[in-house]
Amino acid sequence: MKHLKIITGTAITAAILATSAGAQDAAPESILPQVGAQQAAPAAQPKAAQSVDEAFGDIRMQSGEVVQEVPSLEGVWTISQAEDLLAYIPGMKAEGLNPSDYRASELKAAIAAGEGEELNRLASEIFVWMVEDLRDGRTPMDSRRQWFVVDPDADRMPTWKLLEDALASGDITGTFASLNPVHPDYSAMRKELATATDPARIKLIRANMDRWRWLPQDLGKQYLVTNVPEYMLRLTVNGKIIKSYRTVVGKPGRTATPQLAEMVEAVIYNPTWTVPQSIVKGEGLGAKVLNNPSWARSAGYKATKGANGWVTVVQQPGPNNSLGLMKLDMPNEHAIFLHDTPSRHLFNQDNRALSHGCIRVQGARELAMTMSMLGNASSREDIPAIQQEVSEITTSGEYTRYEMKKQWPVYITYFTMGTDVNGEMRTFKDLYDRDAPVLAALDAPRVSDRARETSEEAVEIIDDMQIS
Repeated sequence: MKHLKIITGTAITAAILATSAGAQDAAPESILPQVGAQQAAPAAQPKAAQSVDEAFGDIRMQSGEVVQEVPSLEGVWTISQAEDLLAYIPGMKAEGLNPSDYRASELKAAIAAGEGEELNRLASEIFVWMVEDLRDGRTPMDSRRQWFVVDPDADRMPTWKLLEDALASGDITGTFASLNPVHPDYSAMRKELATATDPARIKLIRANMDRWRWLPQDLGKQYLVTNVPEYMLRLTVNGKIIKSYRTVVGKPGRTATPQLAEMVEAVIYNPTWTVPQSIVKGEGLGAKVLNNPSWARSAGYKATKGANGWVTVVQQPGPNNSLGLMKLDMPNEHAIFLHDTPSRHLFNQDNRALSHGCIRVQGARELAMTMSMLGNASSREDIPAIQQEVSEITTSGEYTRYEMKKQWPVYITYFTMGTDVNGEMRTFKDLYDRDAPVLAALDAPRVSDRARETSEEAVEIIDDMQIS
């Protein structure tokens, strides 16, 4: 069986390396781009914000202090430009947003009064609000439960620059249109919204369209994305799903899987598992391992007792290891990662919210092989050597961290409506009751000066033990 998994992973990778990045219209199994040196940094990686000097221009000295010129969020508007802005406000409804948020009647009165200070102030403020809602999402951060993704779009497309360029070019409409998420799911939900009549369905569509705005506008050319309520992981290239895998995700409550955007830095073969103290001490595992060495050996546990009495228990690599035979190394403060499991029967269940936070992947060994090759192969000629090396590592049974020279982003998302792996629009069970605060926020008055990062605490991963 291991050999069959390796062959499948090789076939996927060979297809990836055999075709060019521009093959957008090819069949899913053959559209993957050439993985070369030019793709060492994924397009989805957040871009660094401009330096103070680059973004804001002149720095001058006053009274011995450096004073920074802050870009203005107020521009000079012509009547024609303000009319274009006014005309766009009703169109915000098609994006799942509330036209009433953008004070059309006030803007109309300011246009009637003519060009000048009041028009400049009001039109600029409305423009900024519309940019923020289209680019960043309208939902305040405190209504995005366990959402730890930091959206880079405000740094990549700063509001002051969008305002400046829109007024310089006169293309107000084009500026707004350029801010929409490029993922095909967003367009699909936009079409769904245009024909929906049921009020509850309309609200759900709007909430999930807004969730797309919480992510980077463009996820990149190649990435992993898992939708927690769908229990699925996708390997995606050029907007096409190349391979999908069933998943097991966190149980509702304290161990619900949080939403993250991280980079896969390496594949770990034959992982060890350091058992949390909540189990070592709280559930008595430490004492059991120390007092019953025969049982401990059969379960793969090794215990170390320090001079202060502190007991550390590590489960060694092997078929009974709670992480299975591999995990994707994606360092983050939540200790969340994608991994294998010895309890593979769980993937046959409809309800797969069963883990303690981490994501278990069906076909994890195939995924591990594929990621190892994608992360290190520059051409098809590199595949046999990587395949042989990884095959030897896997069969050795020894813990091995296999670095990916070309890292891949992975997005752990939460959508309760979207297209499934077959391309059909579906709703998914709201496992963690995260829709209600989003729906309430969309119905409430718009919040200005929203935070970009959540103030929630990182989820506490108690363990990820094998579930029988």
